[in-house]
Amino acid sequence: MNAANPSASAIVLFGHGARDPEWAGPMRRIRDAALARPGAPRVELAFLEFMSPTLPEAIAALAAEGAHKVAVVPIFLAQGGHLKRDLPVLLEEARAAHPGCEITLATAAGEADPVVAAMADYALGCLG
Repeated sequence: MNAANPSASAIVLFGHGARDPEWAGPMRRIRDAALARPGAPRVELAFLEFMSPTLPEAIAALAAEGAHKVAVVPIFLAQGGHLKRDLPVLLEEARAAHPGCEITLATAAGEADPVVAAMADYALGCLG
């Protein structure tokens, strides 16, 4: 976190969204766990559809509050159609709308090696 401006950097956890508000529970838990870490930056949620805020809304709010760097972290298992087709368009539009804000894209969470290892450990532990 930037000590001079705590809102200068932020993470947006980006999910698909669902009609059932309880669907976002795990994403809220990820956000809360990240925020509990010492020196954590601002962490927000954003959704492709059905839930608010949308990714453009979340990035616009962060940029308006002075964020200069935003990392978008897709909370998806894999790079499917939404991440290949929809997300690049949303990011291009956000970058054009907020040229003073560096917007980066992380790999889908489910494709990150530490996440794969954690899921394998979980699966192996399910036998008791």
